[in-house]
Amino acid sequence: MSDPHRPGFSSSPVVELRQYTLRPGTRDTLVGVFEEHLVDGQEDCGMAIGSVCLDEADPDRFVWMRGFTNLEQRTEALGGFYLGPVWGKHRDVANGTMIDSDDVLMLRPTEPAHPPAQPRNDLGGPTDRIHLSVYTYAPDHVLDTHLSTDFHEELESLLGVPVDTWRSHCGPNGFPQLPVRDDHAFVWAATFADAEQRQEALQRFRDSGRRDDLLSHGSPVGIQELNLRPTRRSRHPHPNAPPL
Repeated sequence: MSDPHRPGFSSSPVVELRQYTLRPGTRDTLVGVFEEHLVDGQEDCGMAIGSVCLDEADPDRFVWMRGFTNLEQRTEALGGFYLGPVWGKHRDVANGTMIDSDDVLMLRPTEPAHPPAQPRNDLGGPTDRIHLSVYTYAPDHVLDTHLSTDFHEELESLLGVPVDTWRSHCGPNGFPQLPVRDDHAFVWAATFADAEQRQEALQRFRDSGRRDDLLSHGSPVGIQELNLRPTRRSRHPHPNAPPL
């Protein structure tokens, strides 16, 4: 089980965003084994589980995040889990649900850091909904700074909830058995009390033109937008809570 004295996902300097494409009709099987066995197994090996979510638009997509204290600890924790007994016992069931598990970004918090609404070891409510956006573009220091500062401030104002942000981590992948993408990315996520609040907030964001401004930036920006429903054991921020 998770250790209340261990740093949680909210303070993780190294983060993975993982998106799995699943065989049709197998997502419930993966969620079952993940929540029953793999959450605790990973936390016992020193990983911090973050959001664990279902894609509302794609029944065959599973999206989740986990954190580490540094790159060396990531390598150690991944080795301990994937070479250990919990994964050894359940990997055939988990892997049997997956078509692709290599859509992975290694990230770090933006600077200045934007702390989440509440520690992610606190579970959210059953109606919570999450929006997560992934922006990919050629390395651009000016755009990096803009997204982490002015854009983030405007985004929180438009959405009316705290927004967590990360950017690509350029460190080496010390566990090459699990590949990571080499895209240069900026990721933001926000939690809402329900789907209606999320829809209204995202409409304000789109009406503002700030999303279109990114698409017209000098460097082409690819945008992936995901509307997500947290699973029972997701460790995501509570919506509408004031920042810490």
